[in-house]
Parts: sequence; structure tokens; C-alpha cells
Amino acid sequence: MPKHTHDDHDHKHDHKSGQNQKPEKHDHDDAHKHGHHGHHHVPKNFDRSFAIGAFLNFAFVGAELFYGYMAHSLALVADAVHNFSDVIGLLLAWGAAWLGRLSPTDERTYGFRGASILAGLANSGMLFLVTGGIIIESVQRLAHPQPLATMTMVYVASIGIVINFVTAMLFWRGQKDDLNIRAAFIHMMGDAAIAFGVVITALIIRMMGAGWQWLDPASGLVISTIIVIGCWDVAKEALHLSLDGVPKHIDRRGIIVFLHGLPGVTGMHDLHIWAMSTTETALTVHLMRPKIPADDNFLNDVAFELKSNFKIDHATIQIEVGNAREACRLAPKEVI
Repeated sequence: MPKHTHDDHDHKHDHKSGQNQKPEKHDHDDAHKHGHHGHHHVPKNFDRSFAIGAFLNFAFVGAELFYGYMAHSLALVADAVHNFSDVIGLLLAWGAAWLGRLSPTDERTYGFRGASILAGLANSGMLFLVTGGIIIESVQRLAHPQPLATMTMVYVASIGIVINFVTAMLFWRGQKDDLNIRAAFIHMMGDAAIAFGVVITALIIRMMGAGWQWLDPASGLVISTIIVIGCWDVAKEALHLSLDGVPKHIDRRGIIVFLHGLPGVTGMHDLHIWAMSTTETALTVHLMRPKIPADDNFLNDVAFELKSNFKIDHATIQIEVGNAREACRLAPKEVI
């Protein structure tokens, strides 16, 4: 039996025949019946959000570096350096999102969708690198505190809180469903946290006196450590996806139970689930169905259910009837 490839075309397939007939409203009712929620329809792209965020942060980096140098504030300069890394991160995520929308080619049959996974991984790595540098500098500055222009720190960092928070909110709608967008969101929220820490630090030093100047590098140390801890999950997931791991939001065990329970299916093997991008998941599987002839309605229904209930965007299903001279070479568990 030849392999049948099914791409879900917005569920526009025919349910007029076949024993698994369902009414047109099937996509909503059936999803609720199985206890799963439908897709979150995030915008197709965040080009405007990326453009606004990159512009605001780049302009703020220049101002923050200048006033941080004038105020002799490590926390302010560190925040500027971190902000610059976020400008690069935003441009990187933007580029990956744009590449992901390019059409497939003969050489790249999935297009450049995987670029969003690489961007999430690169963003996480850059965040670790930059905050690691801030931690090292903070430790060194603890031994040699410097005088600070506290009100300059308060004014500049307060602007930073607004800019970074506003930028983060531009990505709020997409960060729950897209690792690439979530990496950008965490970057911005991290910057807002650092800027907030600078404000609090400067106000305390101003009230308590010069003897509290050590609080500036201590604040940078604590906040940077918190950001690294918070970014760990994103970095771990990005690495997992880059190695073709099953996305964490996919219920692999539930998919196996569903496939085994299909009419006429007596077994299955060669099941693979992986991320095509940070928003799309693919699945391939061989189903043993010896007594019932394969038909397009069955395959369409299976792919539809995988899309509706398990968020599988691209399902490729091969039906085997078990009358070949030799067993499928991909059947053994040790074979990938």
C-alpha cells in the first residue's frame, strides 16, 4: 500500500461519506467532548510589534548608556547592555518569523519554519551570556563601590520600565503559543524587571546615604540571577525542539490511545512527533488495518481529529494491511 500524505488544509475536506461522518460543527463540539481546547488563533505575524519594539529599545539604549556613564551606575549601564542584546534578539526573532513564512522549495520542503526554533535557542543563549557578564561585573563592583547619581538613575530607569513593559505587551498574545515570541517576551519583561530594580536601588541609596552604594551591584547580581533562572525553561524547550523532541504541549500518550482505538486498527509503529516550527507540529505513523480497505475519508477524519484534539498540524499516515512478503522494516522498536 503506498504512503498517503495528508496536509490539513484548514479542515476543508469532505465528510459526506464514510462511517465516521460528523456534522459541519464537528470541529468545535468534538473538541470539547474530548476535553481539549481548540487552537488559539494568534496573528499570522508580529512584524509591527517587532518594528516598534526594536525602535523603542534601540533609542533607549543610547540614552541609557550616556546617562549611565554620567551617573557612574553599573546597574544602569548593565541595563543598557542588556537592552542592546534585546534589540539584537528582537531582530533575530523577527527575521526567524519572516523566514518561517517563506514558501517551501525543492531543496527545503518544509521551507524555513525551523528558523523560529533556532532563534528561540539563540535568544536564550544570548540572554545567558549577557546576564552572566553582568553577574561577573556585579561581583567585581561589590568590592569597589562607586559614587552614584541616584536621581539620574531613577529618571532613566523609570523610562526603561515603561518602554520594556510596553514592548513585552506587544508580544503578550503570541507568547503562550510560540516559543520564538515567548523568548522575545521574556527578554522584554526581564529588562523591565532590571529597570525596576535600578529605580528601587537608587531610591534606597539616596535615602540611606553613600554607605549603601554597594546595593547597586548587589541589585544587578540578584536581578540577573533571577532572569537566568526564569529563562531556563525557554532555553531547555528550545534545545529540546531543536533535537526533534516532542513539543511539551503535545499529549503523546493520548495520541497513541486515540490511534489504537481507530476502527479496524490492530497495531501501529514508526510513530514520530516533532516540531516543524515553534507553532506547527508534524506526525508520521504506520497503522496496521488489515480488514478494512483504506479510504480517503478515514485518513481525512484521522488527520482532522489529530488537528482538532491534539494540535497536530501536519499528519502523514501510512496504512499497512499485513499481506507483504516481509514485515515493514520500520516496525521494530529499535528502528528509528
